[in-house]
Amino acid sequence: MKEDEAMDDASSLRRQLQKPHFGLHLTFDAYRCDQAVLGSRQKCILFLNGLVRRLGMKKLLQPVLVKAKANDKKDPGGYSGFVMIQESHLSVHTFPKRQFVSIDAYSCTDFDYRDAIGFAKAFFRAGSIETNVIVRGKKYPMSNVI
Repeated sequence: MKEDEAMDDASSLRRQLQKPHFGLHLTFDAYRCDQAVLGSRQKCILFLNGLVRRLGMKKLLQPVLVKAKANDKKDPGGYSGFVMIQESHLSVHTFPKRQFVSIDAYSCTDFDYRDAIGFAKAFFRAGSIETNVIVRGKKYPMSNVI
């Protein structure tokens, strides 16, 4: 993406955030991550709990994390997990053999997505990242319908 396109995207996002909406959805993909962090159950749980705290969200239950076995598709195995928050959910999917992590942060409360990006990038020691910030529910009724 060119610099002027990135500025256009940032301007568009700022305009969208000024209008009524339901929430914010951050997608974060990172490459050349630390394999030891990606392959650690404890680190993945620390990440999910840390992101909840970092974003000032309210956890509804402890993170759920499972070890996913390799399949014959794109998945060489890793950890997949989520934490339900009062505001929605946070999820993580790690692929240690590919040095890749995919993260979603979805919330009905706007949050500091830049801080979330910085936290995730540092936590997984990412070499490069791709992010998307999506404003969700642009037509969400802001008052009760019934």
